Amino acid sequence: MSAGVIELTGTGGTVCETFLVVRMSDTVTTAARNAWALSFGAGIEPVDPTPSTVLWDEPHRLLRRYDTEFHSAASDSAVLLVPPLAAPATCFDLRRDQSLARYLVETGRAPYLVDYGEISFADRRMGFEDWVTDILPEAILRVSADRGGAPVDLIGWSLGGMLSLLTAAANQELPIRSVTGVGPPLDYDKMLGVPQVRAVADLTGGWGASTLVRVAGGIPAPLTKLAYRLAAYDRELARPRFIAGNITNTANLAKMESIDRFQAAMPGYPGRFSNQLWGRMMLANDIGNGKLELRDRTVRLADVRVPVLLIGGKSDVITPKAAVEAGLRTLSGSPSVTYEVVAGSHLGILTGPQARETTWAHLDKFLAERD
Repeated sequence: MSAGVIELTGTGGTVCETFLVVRMSDTVTTAARNAWALSFGAGIEPVDPTPSTVLWDEPHRLLRRYDTEFHSAASDSAVLLVPPLAAPATCFDLRRDQSLARYLVETGRAPYLVDYGEISFADRRMGFEDWVTDILPEAILRVSADRGGAPVDLIGWSLGGMLSLLTAAANQELPIRSVTGVGPPLDYDKMLGVPQVRAVADLTGGWGASTLVRVAGGIPAPLTKLAYRLAAYDRELARPRFIAGNITNTANLAKMESIDRFQAAMPGYPGRFSNQLWGRMMLANDIGNGKLELRDRTVRLADVRVPVLLIGGKSDVITPKAAVEAGLRTLSGSPSVTYEVVAGSHLGILTGPQARETTWAHLDKFLAERD
């Protein structure tokens, strides 16, 4: 008798026993296949990015339009997805069921993405100015032009949310309709470990970190990957047990694999940007005071004149929800600032299993109100 055949004759226990054998055989086969895929194969699940078209391809400013040919855009506005530095732009499109980009297409939006690409030693002189007064304004204008002059809704994750807000504050003439920040760090006094870092910097005059960054030309990709893993150390420690407990659960392993792939693709920070992040944000807490000192001007969050949605995560240890909530105080010039707290980690609030019912639902409501 073959493994897939259930014998109906003989003793009463034959059917049940054969069924259990078949089930066990399937389980062992699935476990073996998943173990091979994780260890030696091409992976649990093939990469399946949301279809898109590259509109503009220049260093650190690649502009991508997600295809909407099968889903008619119900809104005249455009959505520009703004990633942070030191994180791959795939944060908005991890996998089919965890893709904000795909969700926006399916719900009648016209999403675009700006991608900064790799950061190298040659980019060491790039700072906040390059993003706030050049890269993001250019992307916004190109997106608007591609939609026939339509207004643009910015959605930024992590530092991308901060950069979006600073861009809106520094360039009020841009066709920005709204800004959404998912987990943006808006007060470094509320960031985990920053007070301790300041105490050490006081002893050295801040010399050590800034000098190392200057010599290295920035923070290289391996260090950003290590820092992200350390921030999620509980996940790293639990990973072997998670794999063992889910070796037959292909869906759960695929989710884990997408996070691993995301971490492996993390780029670095350019030198000037790193030093500004260290000096202006961590030590001086410019953003917590509602501003950022640039080369020739001061950008103030109070100059944001469009509606803002802020999303904080209950279990976000990279940007605690209190650091996001600070925007209620500093974005005093905005006609409305909506603050929502959702379940999830730093990446989880953007694209985790619960994001569709939490963050994405809040975003949907916020954008619909702008329509």
